[in-house]
Amino acid sequence: MLQGHQTWVFQSKPAIVSSSAVGGPFEARGALNGDFDILHGDIWLGQDSFEKAEKKLLEQACEVAIDKAGIKKEDVQFFLSGDLMNQIISSSFTARTLGVPYLGLFGACSSSMEALALAALLIDSNSAENALAAASSHNASVEKQFRYPTEYGSQKPPTAQWTVTGAGAAILSKNGNGPRVTAATIGRVVDMGLSDPYNMGSAMAPAAVDTIQAHFRDLNREPSYYDLIATGDLGRVGHKIAAELLIKHDREIPPEIFTDCGILIYKENQPVQAGGSGCGCSATVTYGHLLNRMRKNQLKRMLIVATGALLSPLSYQQQESIPGIAHAVAIEM
Repeated sequence: MLQGHQTWVFQSKPAIVSSSAVGGPFEARGALNGDFDILHGDIWLGQDSFEKAEKKLLEQACEVAIDKAGIKKEDVQFFLSGDLMNQIISSSFTARTLGVPYLGLFGACSSSMEALALAALLIDSNSAENALAAASSHNASVEKQFRYPTEYGSQKPPTAQWTVTGAGAAILSKNGNGPRVTAATIGRVVDMGLSDPYNMGSAMAPAAVDTIQAHFRDLNREPSYYDLIATGDLGRVGHKIAAELLIKHDREIPPEIFTDCGILIYKENQPVQAGGSGCGCSATVTYGHLLNRMRKNQLKRMLIVATGALLSPLSYQQQESIPGIAHAVAIEM
């Protein structure tokens, strides 16, 4: 199963039998609105706090994925999920609602592929028959925790990114039809000493490059193996840096197959600065748009490299730099 230094190859190729994406009003006006299962017109989702609204997003994504798989929540052995709230409360409180054995994860915005990789590992090792992988974020709850409350109206530089209000979920199964999870490369923490919370794309780009290099090295593959390689939420700034670093390391990925979920999700005229971010970014784009493209036979093989900035309000207050991490999952038809 372990191939090379940090890559798992899944012999049973667990199937993604269903997936779901739920978004907010800004995502409803975005470029991929047709690939969401549910879109809300109210950022509050009828709740009395943004944190409760995020929990509802995640609950809905999980419920839709379970329903589309044609199973009951009792048929799910493990729920793996992560988010950006303190002590991952969105995931933990969703687990309370679901009543499914739960593994809470924190990889910042890389949590979506961390959950998918570990869910595939559970299936492949015969430790589960069905596993639910998910991740979520909410623009206003993240702004309140990591930066300033939205009411403050603070100005942001062009390098800043817009946190996606959304949640994505997928059911992996030992049996069934659907795109297959064939391999996963677990990333290392990479820290280049950057400390600007309004330029996280630059902070995460080296970690994405490190994981992509490891994936190709461990599996002895070239970029041409994939129809699409998508980073999680580097945005335009970080994506450009990643592409340049890959060229520098003789691993150039053709621009026609190299993209970023944070670039794809919004339209050009939406005021998102460098693009989208948040755990819900790679989760909704992958579990909505990209898997839909696979099901339509537009893609045969793709590599999703979800990226995360491992900072916290506490680490920022202590003037720490921003470590980055990236986890890559190969999905094939």
